[in-house]
Amino acid sequence: MRLPRAYSSSIRDKMSLLRGVVRPGMKFLEIGCAPGKMLSWVAAVLGAEVSGLDYSGPGVVVARKLFRELGLEADIRNEDVFSTTFAEGSFDVVYSAGVIEHFEDPSQIVRIHAELLKPGGVALITVPNLRGFYGRWASPETLAIHNLDIMTPEALRQLAPRDLSGSVESFRHGRFTLAMGVIDHRWGRLANVFRIGSDLLGLAQPFHVDALCPTIVLKFGRTS
Repeated sequence: MRLPRAYSSSIRDKMSLLRGVVRPGMKFLEIGCAPGKMLSWVAAVLGAEVSGLDYSGPGVVVARKLFRELGLEADIRNEDVFSTTFAEGSFDVVYSAGVIEHFEDPSQIVRIHAELLKPGGVALITVPNLRGFYGRWASPETLAIHNLDIMTPEALRQLAPRDLSGSVESFRHGRFTLAMGVIDHRWGRLANVFRIGSDLLGLAQPFHVDALCPTIVLKFGRTS
């Protein structure tokens, strides 16, 4: 029951990405927000007015408890994103991390990100980079529940709805880490050793290397 700390490269990467977009007083929505760690950080550190949405009932319970413990305010709803009660055009920033790649056709959920934005608002969507280097470490079971076809900047860029979006960017982001679902039960007791070791290497990495970037980002603004 505390804010996330930047002692891992994956958490630090998320923080740096959000710092580049979120400003105090902005209305911020995270789709797939449970357990609420990054959402709480956006509220407490970046000063945004935050909301969250997650399909998992237990996950929403944990997120709400976290906000109560931290004395923070948030509108966190246990909903299906495809039938959300959040009104269209409500937010300055709509964010998701590790959500859209679980859909065979993610174009509709990306469109919902855009529809929930105010004109001039920004959608920030990240997916794990499970092609190339990281794909070789992941288990077949992990790869099977992800849409690998969208895991290139070019493929992600094509998902931005053309009638609602402008200034579309897509790029690889982050420093080396194995704490992104590629370490699983096969690693046994060594799993934590590898996670910690990879985080130390990532934190020491002086600059981004495309082949080692663990995430791919889609960023676009709503035009109308």
